[in-house]
Amino acid sequence: MVADLDFKKEEINRIIEMAWEDRTPFEAIEYQFGLKENGVRKIMRTNLKRASFERWRKRVSGRKTKHKQTSISTRFKSKDQK
Repeated sequence: MVADLDFKKEEINRIIEMAWEDRTPFEAIEYQFGLKENGVRKIMRTNLKRASFERWRKRVSGRKTKHKQTSISTRFKSKDQK
């Protein structure tokens, strides 16, 4: 796991900002910063007030948009549609 010390203050702020964004998946944070979901959780826990961290965890827990879709869509798509 990557420690907070490996990131500059600006990078930690950006990670926190991305973690709060509904449409930014954890995979995007991992791609940009090399930080898996558990690392993001650790940064959020150590840099936010307890109530803010708990509010964030409740917000992202089970949220589909925070995780990249890994399955193929089951919605009908016409062959003519691109």
